[in-house]
Amino acid sequence: MSASTATLDIRAVRRLALARAGLLKPEWTGLPTRAGRSRRSAHDAAMKHIARTGYLQLDSVAVTGARTHGIVLASRLRGLDRALPESLLTPDGGVFEYWGHEASWMPLALYSAFGWRRERFRTHPWWGDLISANQDKVDALLKRIDDEGPLRSADLEGGGGTGWWGHKLSKKLAEALWSSGALAIRERRGFLRSYDLAERVIPAHHAAALPYPEALKVLLLKALDGHGWANERTLAATWRLQDRPTIRRALAELAEAGEVMPCALGPGKRLTGWITPADLALAERLRSVRPRRDRGVLLSPFDPVLWDRARVLRLFDFELRLEIYTPAHKRRWGYYCLPVLAGEALVGRVALKAHRKQGRLEVKARHLEAGAPASAVAATDYALARFAEAVDLTL
Repeated sequence: MSASTATLDIRAVRRLALARAGLLKPEWTGLPTRAGRSRRSAHDAAMKHIARTGYLQLDSVAVTGARTHGIVLASRLRGLDRALPESLLTPDGGVFEYWGHEASWMPLALYSAFGWRRERFRTHPWWGDLISANQDKVDALLKRIDDEGPLRSADLEGGGGTGWWGHKLSKKLAEALWSSGALAIRERRGFLRSYDLAERVIPAHHAAALPYPEALKVLLLKALDGHGWANERTLAATWRLQDRPTIRRALAELAEAGEVMPCALGPGKRLTGWITPADLALAERLRSVRPRRDRGVLLSPFDPVLWDRARVLRLFDFELRLEIYTPAHKRRWGYYCLPVLAGEALVGRVALKAHRKQGRLEVKARHLEAGAPASAVAATDYALARFAEAVDLTL
């Protein structure tokens, strides 16, 4: 990296990350903070946030009263109907489901940028060449969907006396066909997938695959759009890109075109990273302001600013650990903890359990970070009250 390369300190990069993720004031994010009064306005507001980062990560855990995609949107949009995030995936909803860094809902505009992955996933990354090895069953499955319409994942589980062959194999084949692009996920109901032929879900003008070099640039720019500043490792991890030499070549070409520029995280041991010229200017403006009021909000552990654990530790000095699979007696914080963002700091975390039938949200545990300011207590209380309101439960 040359001596003339720009340098930002951790506070500037942290503020920029929060701005690009939609977690600062609207004047810094350019994104809405309220859902609006109509379902259309709420949907549009949600789509603006998803378009910024390029994804809304999915996870089935709903112990808090909402799944992660609902938590992410509720942390940004006050007044959001808790049912809306669950219904975003429809053929005309503006998103499709596919593999980003994990299974995610992504703007339809990115569908063409994943053509190379759909092609590569004709050989499934876990199960190998499952499609070619079972071509007769693949043909039968596709014909059934063509004739009968969308097929729910529950219909592939062998129940109901349908006589459908090997439910474990049929479920794998459906996922393999989705991963390779023959099928698409039409909707989710109760978080269960409904598979349909891709051409009945994905509009034709989005279906044509971009050449890999062009697609790679689209994905790198979108990752940077969501992160603000990021090193090569984070940019690659955003979409699970593996070909580092090609990534470096794409970044060099983007830099030559003036779309991105190298930027170090310093001082001290400087970390090489990338930024857009517009975001460098935004980061400079954010240095001298207090960009966020010191009120708390709960974040999903899979939030766009949190899923990269190494980045969270670097920018927030916050250790984020998911303890779902940790035996209860070995957990440090709790089964499923939501970090508390107060101002521009992560000041603690809470473990929650929703009791929907009783209309109650139970706080199983709350932990403040060592050295957290006294205001962190009130910020956590505020964050809990806001979250309870968002999931229609009382504390």
